[in-house]
Amino acid sequence: MDRILNTAIGLLIPFVGTMAGSACVFFMRGQMKESIQKSLLGFASGVMVAASVWSLLIPAISSCEEMGKIAFLPAAVGVAAGMLFLLFLDHMIPHLHLTSDKPEGLMSKKRAISRCIMLCLAVTLHNIPEGMAPGVVFAGALNGEEGVSMAAALALAIGIAIQNFPEGAVISMPLASEGEKKGKAFLLGTLSGAVEPVMAVITIFLTGLISGMLPYLLSFAAGAMLYVVVEELIPEAAGDETHHTNHGTVGFGIGFILMMILDVALG
Repeated sequence: MDRILNTAIGLLIPFVGTMAGSACVFFMRGQMKESIQKSLLGFASGVMVAASVWSLLIPAISSCEEMGKIAFLPAAVGVAAGMLFLLFLDHMIPHLHLTSDKPEGLMSKKRAISRCIMLCLAVTLHNIPEGMAPGVVFAGALNGEEGVSMAAALALAIGIAIQNFPEGAVISMPLASEGEKKGKAFLLGTLSGAVEPVMAVITIFLTGLISGMLPYLLSFAAGAMLYVVVEELIPEAAGDETHHTNHGTVGFGIGFILMMILDVALG
């Protein structure tokens, strides 16, 4: 019973991080400085890369040690599948990046969708793997899988929540600066994170449904997160050639180190 309660709480922790970040719109005036925005995006990137390695890929490979020299195979297949899955969603779902005025996704060409909705869909898109990651680790802990503990799952949930905090602020504050009411900006920022607990529950269900899927799902979530980092977060944190800064790089280093410490110390 305690493990189920801890799992339920753990799955909500990342969502609370998004909600708290979105609430920054009520306390901060004006538009977020570009240097702060890039630092926060870099920080989120660092957390996601570290989580992909320590919390997902290493346990996935460790659980396949009996496969000998090809123990990497499930992890390699899972990473490739996760990246292809996000590539497909990125290609289909209408969304808009903070640094761009050009909508992306095939569906954006078929109907008129407001800018604020597409900004929210962009964040929702990369919240999908952030929901899957804690879900699959909690599933492994609930099933008593070797190398996956409840402490490690909670460490990952906390890490995702920490990086969700700036993500919530990065979506709600620009919406408010573009004319949206603060209440609506907060609500949209919060709703962008609602996909995380949903995806976590779906992932737990899939893990329990198909025996032996854990290594593949762990690496699938890692591949999906790595796709988001390389495709969206790092380019936005780095800026273009005329506005290139090192703020995103410094933020990446801080996020990576923090997540690594969390996973090793708590996991």
